[in-house]
Amino acid sequence: MCGRFALKASAEELRNVFGYLGAAPGAEGMPPRFNIAPTQPIATIRHAHGARRFALVRWGLVPAWVKDPSAFSLLINARAETVAEKPSFRGAIRHRRCLVPASGYYEWHRPSDGSKQPWYIRPRDGQMVALAGLWEEWCDPDGGEIETGALLTVPANAALAPIHHRMPAVIAPEDFDIWLDVGGTSVKEAVALLRPAP
Repeated sequence: MCGRFALKASAEELRNVFGYLGAAPGAEGMPPRFNIAPTQPIATIRHAHGARRFALVRWGLVPAWVKDPSAFSLLINARAETVAEKPSFRGAIRHRRCLVPASGYYEWHRPSDGSKQPWYIRPRDGQMVALAGLWEEWCDPDGGEIETGALLTVPANAALAPIHHRMPAVIAPEDFDIWLDVGGTSVKEAVALLRPAP
């Protein structure tokens, strides 16, 4: 499953592809990142106040109901097949879906000799993709807030199956608004978009 990815796009390229309003806090001057890891900030696009908006969240979803995040397992990925049933993701799949821009992601293959071979997987045309994501807001008892996120995964397509059995779910541009719940998308409609990329 996806545990590292890259985002090499400029703020202008992000705006052109994802069509969010205005200058995004944290996006202007954001350097290219070639090895984004869990617990680091990740770029997300969500629908809020009638438009697409940019937000940075910490990679590793913490559900709102968790009392102590330090004692809770880091949730960096969610399986599309069970996301609507799992207590950790049920609220987010209904109300807090987002797009996570990526230039590509890394997967480690384990050949029969036991070694680990890293692969960098990206679109052939070199463009960005929108990975399906979820976000949550966690509040501590003292009033502090943190926004966190996770990526959704699906069974690997035929091209990637020899490397790993899972891959991130990719949302096509024509499905951005459906995924982002513009106009009231049901959970069933949203989950139907979570399928292996061609």
